[in-house]
Amino acid sequence: MKNIRNFCIIAHIDHGKSTLADRLLEYTKTIADKDLQDQVLDNMDLERERGITIKSHAIQMEYIYKGEKYILNLIDTPGHVDFSYEVSRSIAACEGALLIVDASQGIQAQTISNLYMAIEHDLEIIPVVNKVDLDSARPDEVEDQIIDLLGCKREEIIRASGKTGQGVEDILSAIIERVNPPQGDVDAPLQCLIFDSVFNSFRGIIAYFKICNGRIKTGDKVKFVATGKEYEADEIGVLKLDMVPRRELSAGDVGYIISGIKTSREVKVGDTITHIERPCSSAIDGFEEVKPMVFAGVYPIETEDFENLRASLEKLQLNDASLTFQPESSAALGFGFRCGFLGLLHMEIIQERLDREFNMDVITTVPNVSYKVYDKKGAMVEVHNPSGLPDPTLIDHIEEPYIRASVITSTDYIGPIMTLCLGKRGELVKQEYISGNRVEIIYDMPLGEIVIDFYDKLKSISKGYASFDYHIHDF
Repeated sequence: MKNIRNFCIIAHIDHGKSTLADRLLEYTKTIADKDLQDQVLDNMDLERERGITIKSHAIQMEYIYKGEKYILNLIDTPGHVDFSYEVSRSIAACEGALLIVDASQGIQAQTISNLYMAIEHDLEIIPVVNKVDLDSARPDEVEDQIIDLLGCKREEIIRASGKTGQGVEDILSAIIERVNPPQGDVDAPLQCLIFDSVFNSFRGIIAYFKICNGRIKTGDKVKFVATGKEYEADEIGVLKLDMVPRRELSAGDVGYIISGIKTSREVKVGDTITHIERPCSSAIDGFEEVKPMVFAGVYPIETEDFENLRASLEKLQLNDASLTFQPESSAALGFGFRCGFLGLLHMEIIQERLDREFNMDVITTVPNVSYKVYDKKGAMVEVHNPSGLPDPTLIDHIEEPYIRASVITSTDYIGPIMTLCLGKRGELVKQEYISGNRVEIIYDMPLGEIVIDFYDKLKSISKGYASFDYHIHDF
């Protein structure tokens, strides 16, 4: 176990983490030259077309360092604010994180929020300044920003380039020297944390897990704690470029289990797997329940496709636990589902995936948020739709969701950004200068004002330079 290292990569969108992951796989000879392509781990067509990571991907590498063989489990994570739930799950399965910052763009909002998430889980942070080969790179300035943020020493920061491969060997040796091996007891009762699952039409549902304690063998009888269901482990193994079966996995390993599960309700991400004979005394703390931010109705174009749409959404939910849905009906559109998404990009991606992976043609209503309506007697109802509002004479007051938004921008755009936030009923909380000409502005604003076009407007008035991150603050 002392030769295992589990680590993830966190960064803002488009700071080059998938390219750097490619170099790590190349240097450790995990991938044969014939399989080499850009963004190896981004295996969805959508991810390649848009050049973004949507799903976290796990892969195992082997590396010889000072004559010893080490096993490195890498989890590549998305960088967009809408997929931060994926990042939180990856962080729970790791002991270390590579914090990657683009040498020409500097620190952005999503870098900071993912970094805080990693620090809360006590991960060892390895800072990397990426893209130092670009003409526009400002590595010294960016290193100053990282030192301000992390309080680390300058010599701990690695300069690298995903394109040329500079600094990749330094990163590999830093992972082995600085990241702690996983802690756990091989002889204790089995405890595995499920951090992801996928649906395979031939083999049923495949769950990905990290073993915290104990060991598991092929053919063991296992139980999923949250659902209480019992299965036989038909096949277990590790994740290389494909799935590689193994006879036995023990504490510290990251792998997959196939046990012939057919229905998606029986697997919950964040659940614990244990043995039936020697169960563990308590489940592992999973991840916090995800709160959808944006709601929209999704309706099939043909009414008879309603059940197919339900099945497609269930399969999507396996792969993306942050999607929530419940049936609803509309006078105009018939039967459909009210879906909750983490943001507008998330909603767009789900629509695309329904179309491509399940051939579902759907109509999506305009996104909105939910309100809490209190009547004169003090009773509260949640309203998702204007048609659900009670009679105005009965309403005492209405509460709407508020967010705490953080915008990081260069000082040239402070004026227009403040005007935009005030126009959206925002209240300034504070602003602080991160470095020379970069400033972080923090606002409290209603979520309802954000869901339609705030992000697009922010990008256009700041010429693409402002970055934005938010979390629900209160009602």
